[in-house]
Order: sequence, then structure tokens, then C-alpha cells
Amino acid sequence: MAWLSVSFEVGADSAEALSDALLEAGASSVELTDAEAGSPFEQAWFDEQGTAAPRPWRLNVLSALFDEETDASAALAAACARAGIAQPPHHVHRVADRDWVGASRDQFQPIRISSRLWIVPSWHSPPDPTAINLLLDPGVAFGTGSHPTTRLCLQWLEREVRAGVSVVDYGCGSGILAIAAMKLGAAQADGVDIDERALLAARSNALHNRVDVTFHSAAGAIRRPAQVVVANILARPLIVLAPLLAGVTAPGGRLALAGLLEEQAVEVGSAYRTWFELDAPIHDAGWVLLGATRRP
Repeated sequence: MAWLSVSFEVGADSAEALSDALLEAGASSVELTDAEAGSPFEQAWFDEQGTAAPRPWRLNVLSALFDEETDASAALAAACARAGIAQPPHHVHRVADRDWVGASRDQFQPIRISSRLWIVPSWHSPPDPTAINLLLDPGVAFGTGSHPTTRLCLQWLEREVRAGVSVVDYGCGSGILAIAAMKLGAAQADGVDIDERALLAARSNALHNRVDVTFHSAAGAIRRPAQVVVANILARPLIVLAPLLAGVTAPGGRLALAGLLEEQAVEVGSAYRTWFELDAPIHDAGWVLLGATRRP
């Protein structure tokens, strides 16, 4: 079975109403993404204590999927009329059916992070059984190890984690960083995320790796300040979260901030100088990790 995808840009004031109207008009699914992703205007969704999540984005790409027999343009027109919105310029393209599970799995191959650390998709055999192998099924969560920010964080954890330390992975996604910390010798690790689906994927990944990690929503409190904290998110939420992350990092503890483009490092670093001594930035393919030590 083939599908038709209709996509267009829509502002925040109309995105949710039009999404609902498209489902009522027969769409099998709808998806909203940030039309300004990758630009200086990119806006992350976050949902921390004391903050309001900006939903949807200022400018969105709305994509709706219809079965091949549907007149997608007519369905869009009907949805716009139902929502009281002028029909926007749009693009319709055919999406061929395929083995989506197999195609998705083909994207993920074992990844060597260092001489002793590998990420291995759960359906693969470890290339080096003697290494520290992180068995991963990313599901719907970010953190497959293929992105430079995840690699930077894993390499940083390999240098920083010592036997017996406590670790917090803030914005844990697939749970890969918290799981790695436990396999590297941490005594305990907490993973925090706003997405319940990510938390489910992270818990499953921890079970596969036979490590005990506590994963919970960002609305919950961290049990106590940790000696090692890593936050692989995006620049804007990292700036907003500076006081919170300072509070969950123990005095003398280490913090890694990632998800930053090179041009964002100075602004993010400035938000943390009140509480931290910053290391020199570590670069990888245009991305940056900022390491820092919490002042007493």
C-alpha cells in the first residue's frame, strides 16, 4: 500500500486546530516539526518545573499522511474550511510502502566510540565482545550514538566517570548516557526526560544492558546532587536550565553541556559562570561540548 503525504508551513495559532481537522478529514497521521530547526530561531520544547513549554513552534511544518486513494488536496481544503483557516500553499508526494521496521534497523549499525566503548543495536552481535558494549534500541528516543553530540558525551563520560560516583543524565532520551555511566563504574544514575515514550525506551534499554538506572519525568525532583551531570539538549533550554543544573551538581562535581553548535558555546557558557569553572570547548563536526566544574 502506498501513501500520500501533504505538507505545508503553518503558524502556532493554527497548527493544533488544523492538525485535528486533518485527522477528522481522514488523515492517518499528522506530524508537527519546527520549520526553523537548525537556524538561530530554532526553539526546543522543554517542560521543567517553573517553566512553560512553548507548544507548538512559532512556525511549523505540518505533514499529514493519507492513503493513496484519497484526494489529499481536497482533504486539506476540507480541513482548512473546518478549522476556519485559509488553505496554505502545500506539497503532495507519494510515499511508497516498504518494510519500515527493516529499513529503520538498517540505519543503525554498531558504532565504535573509543578503544573500549561500542554502541551496538540490540539486533546486532557485538563486534568486540570484550569491549564495554551499550546495547541500544532507540525506539522513538534521541540518542543512537551516531550524532556528534552523543559521541562527545560518551567520550566525556569515559574520561570523567570513576568507580562509585553518582550521575544524572538530564534529557536522557534513549538512556544511552546513563547506561554508559553505569557500565563505566558509576554507583547510581538517574535519567530525566519530558517525553514519557523516551522514558519507556530508556527503561527497556537499561534492562537489555542489565544495569539499574532510575528514569523519571523532569517534573520530579532529583534525589540529591550528583558528582557527574550530563545534559545533551539544545542551547536555549540549557540557558534556561542553568540554575536547575547547578542545583543538581554537587560542589566540586563535573558537568557536561552538549547539543551546542560552535557559535552557541559562548552564550551558553556565560549562563553557567556564576556556578562553574568552564573547561575549553571540545569540538566535533561543528558541535561543541562544554565541560565544567561546580564551585564549592
